[in-house]
Amino acid sequence: MPNISEPYEYVLYIDEAGDDGLKRVKPIDQNGGSEWLCIGGLLIRSQYEKETVGWVKDIRTDINATQGPALHYRDLSPTKRRRACELLADYPCRFFAVASNKKNMRGHNNSRAAKRGGKQWYYNYCVRLLMERVTDFCLRDSVKRFEEPRYVKVIFSARGGHSYGQTKAYWEVLKAQATGGSTFLNKREIAHQVLRYGLVEYVPHYSIAGLQLADAVASSFYQAADAMGPKWAIEPAIALEPRMGREAGVIADYGLVLQPSPPWKARLTDDQKLIFEHYGYRF
Repeated sequence: MPNISEPYEYVLYIDEAGDDGLKRVKPIDQNGGSEWLCIGGLLIRSQYEKETVGWVKDIRTDINATQGPALHYRDLSPTKRRRACELLADYPCRFFAVASNKKNMRGHNNSRAAKRGGKQWYYNYCVRLLMERVTDFCLRDSVKRFEEPRYVKVIFSARGGHSYGQTKAYWEVLKAQATGGSTFLNKREIAHQVLRYGLVEYVPHYSIAGLQLADAVASSFYQAADAMGPKWAIEPAIALEPRMGREAGVIADYGLVLQPSPPWKARLTDDQKLIFEHYGYRF
């Protein structure tokens, strides 16, 4: 774990739901990987970092989910999932989520990323979409409040099979491209003014309270998008609305990002569209 020595104003917790496998994908392949990969981010000001422990404790007490060492969204009943998200939306934080439908990516290989040794290019790209929006939020907020950029500490929920060093290396490539004006897919860019790579950690989900809350963000949007799954429900994700990230008052494509773009390329069912339509997408 890196030695956190630089001052920071924000803390971003990142977790995921679904998998990033593209060789076989449901529902095209019966035994394929998940149809969706969802990356969830929970952003707080650094002054609340220690308070997240109490937030988790209070949520677990309220929903009577005190067994075990941590809050696990997937282990909660439907009623408790919705209530947990309602409670989470009462705290001073912002939520960001990227929901990528993988059907059109089935079997795809990114030769550009492969040349740079990017074995997890698809995961890195989805994280990039999240980081573009979160760093934009932090940059605009810090310039408004302090008249200068302030840093964000980024904490990933460590999952087996991911190289977070590779993710940081990808950010370095993007930074060089941005500096040189050669960014590929440059609708948005990461605001590198608020990033320091010494402020990036990757730790087990259960060890950090903020990651348990980020799990609720990622998992609730995964559940809302996965209309063909056995636990489909949109109410928990809708309960997060008060704290969703907004750009000029709009959540679609900022607090909630749907991939592929434009939305019709995802070929979603009417049920799958519901959560995205709720947050402002039009098909």
